[in-house]
Amino acid sequence: MPIKIQSDLPVKEKLEEENIFVMDETRAMHQDIRPLQVCILNLMPLKEDTELQLLRALSNTPLQVDVTFLMVKSHVSVNTSRSHLNRFYTFFDDIKEQHFDGMIITGAPVEQMPFEQVDYWDEISHIMEWTKTHVTSTLHICWGAQAGLYYHFGLQKTDLSEKLFGIYPHKVARRTVPLVRGFDDIFYAPHSRHTTVQSEAIHACKELVVLAESELAGVLLCMTEDGKQIFIMGHLEYDRYTLEKEYRRDVEKNLPIHVPLNYYPEDDPTKKPLLQWRSHSNNLYSNWLNYYVYQQTPFEWKD
Repeated sequence: MPIKIQSDLPVKEKLEEENIFVMDETRAMHQDIRPLQVCILNLMPLKEDTELQLLRALSNTPLQVDVTFLMVKSHVSVNTSRSHLNRFYTFFDDIKEQHFDGMIITGAPVEQMPFEQVDYWDEISHIMEWTKTHVTSTLHICWGAQAGLYYHFGLQKTDLSEKLFGIYPHKVARRTVPLVRGFDDIFYAPHSRHTTVQSEAIHACKELVVLAESELAGVLLCMTEDGKQIFIMGHLEYDRYTLEKEYRRDVEKNLPIHVPLNYYPEDDPTKKPLLQWRSHSNNLYSNWLNYYVYQQTPFEWKD
């Protein structure tokens, strides 16, 4: 899939090094097609890392995708340069009159705070309400998934006794649902979080369909019946070294952390981590774009 991005976006060079097809605005203007409009609300502190991960994940279908990066106004990011944010990001007020084919709401490092104490909770609540009428399908990731389940269905998150950290096996629960088409019976996905939404609560919610879960990590993937709201509790978008960076960071800060489960060969942090989830990540994002964005969205939103 050609990903349409601004020509000077820093991750463009890294994507091209990975042989991922990206095109800038000039080339896209000469293609007589309507690209899918996808908005990414990036709440992660290291925004360029998340940009690379998500653009990579969105790059595996023949569809052209035009990405808009969104940031919240009610929180000041200190881990990404102001020049980068000013150049490549926009605020909700600037796009609230638009309609988008798809939207992604990322995780955020605020999971141990009550939702209402997060400084941008009112703003993100307004955005999640807006998605009901202005977005064909919204993908919520990790804390974004917990926030969405709380906002839309009142499901509370609970603290874990220790950080859920590593690569966990999951079983597909509803193989006939297009979102998990092509998945193996058992597949692996990364998790990195201190909180969870109890599996029993998700199963008991009549509006939700559980698609994949783990005996150790709980529900990974659930959605509304129509696919308008989709929730991913883990991080299938992570690259090979993301968990390693988190592990080294916590060790250096003397935080309580264990070696990521099923991540290093023989649980040895001196060895190269195993990449065990990329194919299912590609499959998930391709299925989402095809079956829940492209196949469902009108050619013109006025329709």
